[in-house]
Amino acid sequence: MGSYYIVKSIIMLAALAGAFGLFSVKVRHLYRLMVSVEGKSGFALDRVGDRIRETIADVLGQRNVRRKTWAGWAHTLIFFGFIAVQPHSLELMINGVCPAFEPGLVIPGIYSAYLYIADILAPLVLVGLAFALYRRTVVKPPYLTMGKEANYIILFTSVIIITFMLINGLQSLMPAGEHGFNYENIFPVSSVFISLLGVSGASLSALTVFYEICYYIHIGTILGFLIYIPGSKHLHLLAAVPNVFVKPLEREKAIAKSDLEDEDAETFGLTKVSETNWMNVLNFYACTECGRCEEQCPASGTDKPLSPKKLVHDLKEELFENSGAILAKDYEAVNPIIRDDSRIKEDEIWSCTTCRACEDICPVNIQHLDFMFEIRKQRVLMEAQFPPELVETFTSLENQANPWGFPADSRADWCKDMDVPLMADNPDADILWFVGCAGSFDDKGKEVSRAMARVLQKAGVNFAILGPEEVCNGDMARRAGNEYLAQMLIMQNAEVLNRYNPKKILTGCPHCYNTIRNEYPDFGASYEVVNNTELIRQLMNEGKLNIKKERMEKMTFHDSCYLGRWNGIVQAPRDVLDRIAGNKDLIELERSGYKGFCCGAGGSRMFMEETLGKRINNERAEEVAGSGADAVVSACPFCLTMLTDGLMETGSDMKIKDIAQIVDEAIG
Repeated sequence: MGSYYIVKSIIMLAALAGAFGLFSVKVRHLYRLMVSVEGKSGFALDRVGDRIRETIADVLGQRNVRRKTWAGWAHTLIFFGFIAVQPHSLELMINGVCPAFEPGLVIPGIYSAYLYIADILAPLVLVGLAFALYRRTVVKPPYLTMGKEANYIILFTSVIIITFMLINGLQSLMPAGEHGFNYENIFPVSSVFISLLGVSGASLSALTVFYEICYYIHIGTILGFLIYIPGSKHLHLLAAVPNVFVKPLEREKAIAKSDLEDEDAETFGLTKVSETNWMNVLNFYACTECGRCEEQCPASGTDKPLSPKKLVHDLKEELFENSGAILAKDYEAVNPIIRDDSRIKEDEIWSCTTCRACEDICPVNIQHLDFMFEIRKQRVLMEAQFPPELVETFTSLENQANPWGFPADSRADWCKDMDVPLMADNPDADILWFVGCAGSFDDKGKEVSRAMARVLQKAGVNFAILGPEEVCNGDMARRAGNEYLAQMLIMQNAEVLNRYNPKKILTGCPHCYNTIRNEYPDFGASYEVVNNTELIRQLMNEGKLNIKKERMEKMTFHDSCYLGRWNGIVQAPRDVLDRIAGNKDLIELERSGYKGFCCGAGGSRMFMEETLGKRINNERAEEVAGSGADAVVSACPFCLTMLTDGLMETGSDMKIKDIAQIVDEAIG
């Protein structure tokens, strides 16, 4: 047998060198492609400890994966079992080249404990794979990427685990002298597995031949899988960990500011995939194609052409197809993302409500909206291609600083009879209330503003508004891709804010809150910003707002995307409503909190026609109407309008009010 082991060593050395060599070539190609794109990421390596903890929680803890219960736990079984197998498989590879390599003789206690645990975890991989196969062949979720590739992965992994168990079982039957370490009583599962095959009484030579066959199949499958990974949908096995490590650590995020005064800039937004940055490319690589983003997407769920999963996949394909030109730095030869025969169509880009459900649910923290915002920016600024109804909206914003086109000097008319002070008259106010366009001009919004003004006055808050000095916060224009118009509005507001230097800014609109809090600092206006639900809760806790009239009706709360998912404010409105709900518990919608379903107004969709598929607000209204509640409460003027229209469409007589109106009524 000595000559056989010499030949085996040569074969294994060549196989390992070839497989790892080819793997390294493929990975190097992917790395070079990632760092050859034109864009700058702006990433700074900070809070390393926090990043390590987040990576451990998301990767080793499978935190995001397990948010989808059954599929998540199945993936967790596969993950831990497969990881547990690898050290022993690596030992087998080394042992194939150097038969004298026996770690069990050096650290017998630790080694035996590891093998015992790995042998228990390994068959759990088969349980997870069985569930995965069941989902793909029986359940067939529409958002899940089907095809032969996923089935091949299940097959490869099954072969690796089954041969691993066979090798373990055979090692437990073979004398210690053959391997130098006694494997008897170490494999609690594999020993039973091998006994069921009826080979316990076989001769040593037969066991050895069977062992070698299993060995070559096991190692060959692993090496084949290794070569296969860099060019497959399982590229995420390599990219997920670094992508999680460099992810934004805060829930809050801002749209990247474009330097519109850069005289060297030839384009703005994302025209070609080569113009993206290395972090975006890492996003492409990390995508698992699990489809969770598509499942949660309100556009996809109402038969719009948008799928966040497809968007990322198509951009990755664009990257690979143009890799030659990108690696050669011949960026002129790279195809535009949007073209006559492109994968990504205009309707996909404009169907997005920017609700951020895709980013929130993604197990590997892909930032889908970064691509969406930049492509929209390019379509508007470089091509003037956008839905025709936005022409009037952009014109109104430019001329009157509000999307409805009402006279700018009438911005404070909603409170002419309420003794609401202007900041110009009360510059030392404790709170500057940024009322917003909806609160100043929309009929329902003005009712909400009047209710909120009464609440503030009742609580004795020293506040003031900007009135005619206020212009649109810029959210609508920015999320519609009109960065030039957005920056013009933002800088107007920033100049006014910096002149007054307010102690605190109050907003009743989540879009105002998000933009002023998270994006204005890029324009030199950084202030403490509080949402009205947070302030009302604080005033209640301080005893400045006393409930005089409890609401005995059953209420439910609709979470605004820009309040909940974008900024993490889900508890404050519930605390407020709990105070005034009498003896009735707040009824939670099936999709609530961070998993709340969009009303359909975000991302400037409020000012676009919705002609494709089912109306998103109708979908949400049906869920609200079926909740069993008597009234639905919102904390966003856009949500209030969209849900009102949706409930009318569904024929529901359900009451709908803003939380400020509920509080105003409750305090008398």
